[in-house]
Amino acid sequence: MDPRDHRRTCPAGPGAGGPSPEAPRRSRVPRPSGGREPSQAPTPAPPAPEGTLSPARLRRVVLLLAVACGVTVANIYYAQPLLSPIASTFGVSAGSTALVVTLTQLGYALGLVLLLPLGDLLENRALASRTLLVTAAALVAAGLSPYFGVFLAASVLVGTTSVVAQILVAFGVHLAPERERGKFVGTVMGGLLLGILLARTVSSLVAAAWGWRAIYLISAVLMVALSVLLVRVLPERRPVHNGGYPRLLLSLGRLVREEPALRRRALVQALMFGAFSCFWTSVAFELITRHHLGQVGIGAFALVGAAGAAAAPLAGRLSDRGHARIGSGLALVLAAGSLVLARLGAGSLVLLALAGVLLDFAVQSHQVFSQREIFGLRADARARVNTVFMGSVFLGGAAGSGVAGVLHDGYGWTGVTLFGAALPVAGLAVWTVATLRQRRTEAAS
Repeated sequence: MDPRDHRRTCPAGPGAGGPSPEAPRRSRVPRPSGGREPSQAPTPAPPAPEGTLSPARLRRVVLLLAVACGVTVANIYYAQPLLSPIASTFGVSAGSTALVVTLTQLGYALGLVLLLPLGDLLENRALASRTLLVTAAALVAAGLSPYFGVFLAASVLVGTTSVVAQILVAFGVHLAPERERGKFVGTVMGGLLLGILLARTVSSLVAAAWGWRAIYLISAVLMVALSVLLVRVLPERRPVHNGGYPRLLLSLGRLVREEPALRRRALVQALMFGAFSCFWTSVAFELITRHHLGQVGIGAFALVGAAGAAAAPLAGRLSDRGHARIGSGLALVLAAGSLVLARLGAGSLVLLALAGVLLDFAVQSHQVFSQREIFGLRADARARVNTVFMGSVFLGGAAGSGVAGVLHDGYGWTGVTLFGAALPVAGLAVWTVATLRQRRTEAAS
């Protein structure tokens, strides 16, 4: 247990008892501005120290963060099933329209590097709510774009600002009691996963009813409503960071050097997400060519992955009980086995669907186990820790998607699934080495 998570809040004021030696490395929740007593300056969501929210309020915060992460991250995926009608509207080729997905993901990667670390520098509630207003403006611009170039630029901004989902994940960890941190992370990540898995189906249905532009305008309204809810429900959290924005970004490299657990967890989860991307990037081709499904059938198949969302809360509870290490190993084995099942059961829709559920369950469980560990490393740098972790995961997923396309062209579904299975096997090797080292250390102590 990290002792930094159990420090007492210092009395307000520069001389009230003196700062503790650890003060520069923790996040403080300030008193309301203006020098007035709290009773004279009520706010919609008063500040509260880390882990001290009442149980009822903490439940409301958890629910809001789970919903917020889901509907925010969904913005990245709305365009994927809409490329054909978008191409028709703007009169461009299918290849050109594929830039929408690429640029949105590049925008998200940019947000991970440039915006997510701000969670360790700026007041978190204001950062999240104001970023969502920018997301809403970008969605409106995308939904009303008269030209394809404008739509592409808006898509980049949508991707960049949708990283607010990850800001909220790191922010939420500060509010959870240490003994329930895994449960908290699991619940929030379950909401985020549902947003990813349901986004394509929702955008397809909305486009069928009102046209492809409608989903962007509807989501813009949701972002504004969510921004208001965050201000009203979440407490303030104003982190302390000695230095400005440039030093904040430079400190990312120091985190990677100083935290071997972060390097290990980021690498293995990148391998897991690469396997996840291999499967979901290529399975649509199998569903069309081998099983003769149309777009509605493919959308329905994608819903099976939503069952994997149950993994996140379960993994969170297991990690709180001290089972993260063995749970991580089992998740890696399950991921490799699910891709082998996908190869052997390629002729059966039921077995393919089962493979998808098991893979999603494994990948999401391992992510929660990983985040439970890394968020305990540096209480003063959780947003930056999440930047390193999620940036690595994103790169792993992007590499997995790219390699899967090449392998499918050259070696078909067999090549994709075997490569995908090899990735968690490599992760299992890393896990095995780390586990043996930890056991030797524990035995020697």
